[in-house]
Formats: sequence, structure tokens, C-alpha cells
Amino acid sequence: MSLVQLSPRVEELKQLLTDFVYNECIPAESEYRKALGEGAQRWQTVPLVMERLKKRARALGLWNLFLTKEYKEGAGLTNYEYAVLCEIMGHSPNIAPEACNCSAPDTGNMEVFAKYGSAAQKKKWLEPLMNGQIRSAFAMTEPAVASSDATNICTRIERQGEGYVVNGRKWWISGAGHPKCAVFITMGKTDLTASKYGQQSIVVVPADTPGVTVVRPLTVFGYDDAPHGHCEVVFDNVWVPAENLILGEGRGFEVIQGRLGPGRIHHCMRSLGMAERAVELMVDRVQNRVTFGRKIVEHGVVLDYIAKSRMELESARMLVLRAADMIDKVGAKNALKEIAMAKVVVPSAVLTILDRAIQMFGAGGVGQDTPLAEFWAGMRTLRIADGPDEVHTRQIAQLEIKEQNAKLAARKRNATASQAKL
Repeated sequence: MSLVQLSPRVEELKQLLTDFVYNECIPAESEYRKALGEGAQRWQTVPLVMERLKKRARALGLWNLFLTKEYKEGAGLTNYEYAVLCEIMGHSPNIAPEACNCSAPDTGNMEVFAKYGSAAQKKKWLEPLMNGQIRSAFAMTEPAVASSDATNICTRIERQGEGYVVNGRKWWISGAGHPKCAVFITMGKTDLTASKYGQQSIVVVPADTPGVTVVRPLTVFGYDDAPHGHCEVVFDNVWVPAENLILGEGRGFEVIQGRLGPGRIHHCMRSLGMAERAVELMVDRVQNRVTFGRKIVEHGVVLDYIAKSRMELESARMLVLRAADMIDKVGAKNALKEIAMAKVVVPSAVLTILDRAIQMFGAGGVGQDTPLAEFWAGMRTLRIADGPDEVHTRQIAQLEIKEQNAKLAARKRNATASQAKL
């Protein structure tokens, strides 16, 4: 569903992508899981089925759709148009986004290079990322501090001769486990005496640099999310040349805000696709299973589950589409409230829908024979990832108070002006 008329090109992409996801990606999910294998093999394997699907997506013109028309390297879409397409990829979140070279964290990292990178950085890192030759990771979160407040980050990036030395311990670094992960976009502090938001900088750290150690993969409710994973990573006296600094010293917050705004919306877009697939599975299930002499769908509470799921899904989608539209019209910086509202509402709504679907599958819903349990684990994590609900809710309230105060002040000014004319 779209609030506005989509262009013929986007309608064509929408149909192509729907066919690709349902006819090729979803059927390939079991093959992909089997190909990963077990144990250490899961971190060394790039399933051939993924490479095959990448070639197919590229041939269909479904490649790098995420990078919007403001970038010459992009596919020429708006954020709104990409929202419609990204949701479709979310129906098969472990396969379709990567097959289309539209998976996190690569999308956010490619946007950083496209928006802030030097010509040399684009040549060395953006081009192979956009060609799907390498993968990447974004290293910000740290185990020693509450990283939801990014000013707490304590990794040091210190100038030394013609470069910088990075020292710190990061964790939940998505993508770090992938055998093709070639680069870390890393946040740390360069100047402890600068202003609160001017201490942080971003450097590019090649994954094979001496001193970079992937300590261990971390599990999400037992899921390892191999082969990309979410890892603990140590940077021990890691030296990088000065040209690996992105944008300049003290401009780390500027970079991460530019990266995280659209990235949060991308997560929400894919989440809607997961919810749609859950509703599809739930509706099919309740029409084909019998309890107490009747099909499950004939029990009144089940109709309530289906209706509420549809209403909640449509409401969440409206928030996402509005946020995407606002980013297109006024930029991510001026769409903070819309982005935050979507980031809070969507994961909770999708979790509720997934919970209902799991309930309709009974024991089968919590096992590996459907994607529902894995969807639920990822969605629960999203209430924390890219900023916890509480941080976004606080921001929403602050922005709302500011807007309401501005309206009240404007009314008072108008009333005073009207009185003066009498």
C-alpha cells in the first residue's frame, strides 16, 4: 500500500521484487541454512545460493536500490519509493536484502562513504561495497559504557605521526563475523578537551589491520545470525593513515546522525515485511488446522487476532511512510520526530503480531520449522538496536514540547497584534 501514486518504474520494480522474493528468495531459505553448516564452518561459509541470487537480482535491476537519488551512485529513488520496496525485502530478511545488496550494516556504511567519504575512500571502499565484492561493519557500541548515549564512547583515536592509533573494545558489531568483512567504520574520541559533541571522530579501519581481533560472536536469544553475526571486537594499538579519517576530527556525531536516521527507517521498512509474512502464515494456518471439531479460524478470538494485526500493521506502515516522505522533503535532521516515532512504534507492533502468529502455530511457532521465532528474536532486539525505545521516546517528547510552545507563542503574538489593531 502507498499513500501516493508510484511512478511506472517503481511499480515495475515492485512487481519484479515481489516475484523475486516469493519465487526465489523464500524458497532458498532452507538451502541457505543447510549450506551454512555447523560450528566454526558457519563463520567461514558464503553459501553459493546467495551468490546465485545476487547475480539474479543484479540482472533484474534490483541492485543497490537503497541509495537515493541525491547520490550519483544510487538507483535514483526517493526514500518513500525505497520504503515500499524495502518492505518487500523484509518478507525474507535473511536472504532478500543481501541478495539485492541492500542489507545492514552495509547500506549505512555505503551511505557514509557516499555522503562524507573522500574520492580515495570512495574508490577503495564504496565501489567494492556497491559491487557486492566485500562486506563491512560499523563499530560504535561498547561493553564498558551505556552506548545508547554515544557521548559515553571511550575508544581512543589518537594522532601519531602520519596517522591515528585506535584502542578500544566494541561489541554487538554486526557484520564483523562475515568472511568477506573487509572494513570497519569505527567511532572513538580524538579530543577529550573538546565540547561534549565535538570529541568524537570516525575512522576507516581495514579488517586485516594488525591489532584488530574479532574476539567472539554474540548470540541473540540463542541465534548467532551467521555468517555476518554480531561480534565483540578489540582494537589494540591499531594504526591507520590520516587519510582514513572521515570528514574531519570532532565530526563523528555529524557522521553517525547522517547514517542512523535513514538506517532506522530501513529497519522499520523491513520489519513491516516480516509482519506481513507473519500475517500470511497465521491466516493460512488457522484455516487449515482443526481444534475441538472446528477450524481454528472459526474460534472468535482468532478473528480478533487477525483484525487487530491488520489494523496495527497498517497504522505502523503509515508512520514509516510519513517518516520517509519527511526525509525526502526536509531531510533526516528535520524529520527526527517522525523517524523516532516509527522506530518506537514499529518494533512493538510487529512483536505483537509475531506473538499472535506464534500462538496460532502452538509448539511449531517457537521452533525452527517456521521463521516466526527467529523473526521475534530479531524484532525484540530492534527495540534496543539503533537507540532503545526510551531514548527515542524522550526525544519525541522534547520535540513535541518545543513545537507546542512555539505554537502557543505564535498564538500569543497574533493575539497581541490583533489587539493592537483595534
